[in-house]
Amino acid sequence: MTTSNVPRFAQVKVQLSGEDGNVFAIMGRVIRALRKDGATQSDIDEFVAEVTHAGSYDEALCIVMQWVNVS
Repeated sequence: MTTSNVPRFAQVKVQLSGEDGNVFAIMGRVIRALRKDGATQSDIDEFVAEVTHAGSYDEALCIVMQWVNVS
């Protein structure tokens, strides 16, 4: 099985550097960006479920990077 390094919503860019590093603040920025790009509520619900079930902050950030491009 191969895994792709391309985020699910590769066209969506979210800046994390220089911003609040709280995982809920990050989720809020990603959700706003996904909505702006036209993601469905189902997509957003799936994103939130994945992030909130992460076992650590680092895992949550990895999940964010699987969904959108971050800088």
